[in-house]
Amino acid sequence: MTDRFQPIYDIASICAKKGINHAVLCPGSRNAPLVLAFTRHREIKSRTFSDERSAAFIALGMAQNLKQTTILLCTSGSAAYNFAPAVAEAYFGHTPLVIFTADRPAEWISQMDGQAIHQAEIFGKHVKKSFQLPQDYEHADSKWAINRIVNEAINLSSQEPKGPVHINAPFREPLYPSADLTWSYSDNVRVINEHTPAYDMTEEQRVTIESHWPENHHVLLVAGQQDVNADLIEAVTTISKQHHLPVLGDVISNLHPLDGVISHADLFLSQASVAIKKTLAPDLLITFGGSVISKQVKNFLREYPAKTHWHIQCAGSVPDTYQSVTCIFNTKATTFLNFLGSLSSKKNFESQKQENYSKLWEVEERRSLRTLNTFFPQKDYAEFEFVREIINHLPATCNLHLANSMSVRYANYIGLHVNHKEVHVYANRGTSGIDGCTSTAIGHTLASGIPNVLITGDLAFFYDRNAFWHNYSLPDLRVVLLNNHGGIIFKMIDGPGSVPESEEFFVTRQQLNAKKLCEEFNFDYLKLDNKRKLKNLMKDFFDFDGRTKILELETDIAVNKNIFDNLRQKIKESYEL
Repeated sequence: MTDRFQPIYDIASICAKKGINHAVLCPGSRNAPLVLAFTRHREIKSRTFSDERSAAFIALGMAQNLKQTTILLCTSGSAAYNFAPAVAEAYFGHTPLVIFTADRPAEWISQMDGQAIHQAEIFGKHVKKSFQLPQDYEHADSKWAINRIVNEAINLSSQEPKGPVHINAPFREPLYPSADLTWSYSDNVRVINEHTPAYDMTEEQRVTIESHWPENHHVLLVAGQQDVNADLIEAVTTISKQHHLPVLGDVISNLHPLDGVISHADLFLSQASVAIKKTLAPDLLITFGGSVISKQVKNFLREYPAKTHWHIQCAGSVPDTYQSVTCIFNTKATTFLNFLGSLSSKKNFESQKQENYSKLWEVEERRSLRTLNTFFPQKDYAEFEFVREIINHLPATCNLHLANSMSVRYANYIGLHVNHKEVHVYANRGTSGIDGCTSTAIGHTLASGIPNVLITGDLAFFYDRNAFWHNYSLPDLRVVLLNNHGGIIFKMIDGPGSVPESEEFFVTRQQLNAKKLCEEFNFDYLKLDNKRKLKNLMKDFFDFDGRTKILELETDIAVNKNIFDNLRQKIKESYEL
């Protein structure tokens, strides 16, 4: 006896044959055929999570860590909508997911049947493509279509720019196989492989670079968010030394292993004079990678636009973040930079101009580092200094996760160093939301097998508390909770902090702490309530003894803001000496 769901069960075989071995599943009934397909396949590690919003971010974290497509599956109805925040993050963060949403048959939509909504193309423009599976599987053409669609969706998720792909799958009842059915996967399931482009440089691109390279004497490299890439770091190191190029890379660029990277531009550009900014303005701007955290860097490059702006990316729509793009090179950043390294250095006089320009950036970077090093310790112990201590005590090898709002900004102001070369930094900066920061870190933890350290604020942490609502142990997870009992960023940025509605409607005061949550989930709870305890707490916190640990610092928003404002004042004063 052949099960009518055989083409659906074989979807798992297609995934396994194409190298996908992780699936995140959410409980339900309408999705039973696909749940059985994935959970019974020996080559796929399936995990289940009850909160669909959290589950989607966990899948996102797995895909980020594994650098490969991850499966995400839910039942029909509003469950699918809960995937939307993570799907949007995956789309703008170029993370490969294949999302299956089980559905009711089309004729039952809008007929007051349970869990029946309009699911086709439910994620709109936030997926690379949406597919609809046939709702009957017996016909040969339906079987062929299911196989073709799944193959195409997986291939598309991994094409540059990588991203999420949606498959809506309507199922008729009965949804479960009978007890006497012999259950197996089909032999010789068809796999459609796709050979992706190498994204090598064309001769036209080489000629363009060679002909215009000598014209520019103030060349600046700006790196956006990207994964750690040893080949890229080597290429940047080579050209920065050979051609005296200043390289800007904030904490999420993962260029901290590069000696001499300008990582504190956000600090000094906020206080530098117009005259200094003019000397730092580039003739040629070269950009690669994703988003940049620093608003100061973005404002600077918009206010002092480069005459020529080369942007490097393999494929996809091009962001004109600095409103100055003049030429797009569809190639890998490493390939482009290696070609720059093959070019002869400029003549002595031209080389001296570029070297002097690079030294201007180095002077400003050293100014920020001197100010930071003399600024701490502060009398009042607050979040900023605490994050600095956490970063200084990170395990030699780990993933560092930075929640959005002030957590990622604190880390960016402090920066990582060359001795953190085995620390990989992650943050959900595709949409920059706080809604799934913890869940994403848990996805990494489940997939990586190395220490994962999350630095998060209280609103992001408590918003995503269901990230812990599952049955999987997290011995490699360490959570640093900055609890100021509100959204401190709304006191930092211009606007909301000055209106009378600020406390209730922007800062959003809350009185929670993590102690009860740790009791509920059987985590170790550590609280820093005295600066003298810091040394021992750090030792206990970073002891990976098989326990999940949360280290909390409760502080006052006003104190945190005051210390942060004092640092900016110190930077300003450094220009007056």
